[in-house]
Amino acid sequence: MEIHLVDSTCLTWAYSISSTAPIMNSTKFLKHSHNNTAPNQPFPIRVELMKRGSKPLSSGIQKDSNKDLSRILRMEAAIKGVENKGKSWKHRQLRPKAVLVALDEAIKGCRWQAALKIFALLRKQHWYEPRCQTYTKILMMLGKCRQPEVAGQIFEIMLSEGLRPTIDVYTALVGLRPTIDVYTALVGAYGLSGSLHQAFRIVEDMKLVVDCEPDIYTYSILIRSCAKLQCFDLIDHVLLEISYLGIECNNVTYNTIIDGYGMAGMFEDMENTLADMVESGNCQSDVFTLNSIIGAYRKGRKFDKMETWYDEFQLMGIKANLKTFNMMIKSYGKAGMYEKMQSVMNFMQRRFFSPIIVTYNTVIDVFGKAGEIEKMDKHFNRMKHLGMKPNTITYCSLVNVHGKAGLIDKVDSIMRHVENSDIVLDTPFFNSVISAYGQAGDLEKMDELLLSMKERNYEPDSITFLA
Repeated sequence: MEIHLVDSTCLTWAYSISSTAPIMNSTKFLKHSHNNTAPNQPFPIRVELMKRGSKPLSSGIQKDSNKDLSRILRMEAAIKGVENKGKSWKHRQLRPKAVLVALDEAIKGCRWQAALKIFALLRKQHWYEPRCQTYTKILMMLGKCRQPEVAGQIFEIMLSEGLRPTIDVYTALVGLRPTIDVYTALVGAYGLSGSLHQAFRIVEDMKLVVDCEPDIYTYSILIRSCAKLQCFDLIDHVLLEISYLGIECNNVTYNTIIDGYGMAGMFEDMENTLADMVESGNCQSDVFTLNSIIGAYRKGRKFDKMETWYDEFQLMGIKANLKTFNMMIKSYGKAGMYEKMQSVMNFMQRRFFSPIIVTYNTVIDVFGKAGEIEKMDKHFNRMKHLGMKPNTITYCSLVNVHGKAGLIDKVDSIMRHVENSDIVLDTPFFNSVISAYGQAGDLEKMDELLLSMKERNYEPDSITFLA
């Protein structure tokens, strides 16, 4: 897709951002650094953006499935409605609520192309007023969608609406201007997509702008970027700069580093960082720390260490949540340790942790891949008996297993059920069904499904044609 930037009133794009800023090398961790001077070079970064002053939400909270479906349908209707209105001659006279709701839903769903179309439409309205919060949300979404070039163009458009990141322009400005949140979102957009040198360049630019100096949230995003790309030598430089500026690390910073080391299998560094976190005096480990460590040892199939640390956190008064239990269920299931998997589920019930759809999807997938079709169907039926509505992930697992087992009548039954329900389908589901009929040699049904897929505007991918 070619994108061009025409002018400040038309949202079209050009991929024009480049940088030759060097990426510096480093040592290990601040505690073990031999260099006590402040770094004087820019460095790459990235982290998950969090709103200041907000408390982290428990990942164990799960909305009712009916509400989820309603939200999805509402999002689709809002986005499509505004896109259709944008094609009419009255596209400059739309009601604010309809446009803003559609934009918000597109951003929440990470549908960046639809969001940009709606945003372009928004900027054409006579009632439009540029707001930093809108740009922040769009930049965060583009980071998640790995669209750094487009994020850079969005930032330029924000500046074209009367904003320039220089001290004299900021002094003269009386209207809208970029905030630290906008800059931090842009850092995240570049960092999340792997453009560390661009992320570091933005941080250096922030230091020159009044009231936009990088804070611990900005640096945490940089650290997360380095950790995700396994550039751990750069983390030491970031921490050294934080220390030099007198900025204190918070729970987000430590948890980010712990999670990064854990996902890379650097267990000793992970545990050392946890020790530094506890010894700092101003940060205490929490359920996010617990989940990072459980997740790390789960990925490394070190079940003894996973159980040991689970017990340690319980002694520290840190209680597990649904995410913790789901990770343990998945790790035991993949290892074929079905008794332990069942014991976790029993423990959840005793502690009044009701299994959610993610829990049952995990169990169904585990038994399905193990060829335990009877146990898989048993948990699927129990899931429905509890009033839990299966989603496309559930049906993908069922179709894959029944298809490989040659139980095509079961696949037919699933298709009839899905067609008579209000489930929102997706490309992976069609891929699973097409593959199942392909294994059964039913080419006519495959062609029929491929046509249906295109009629519903689901784009076939490489997996579709491999089926």
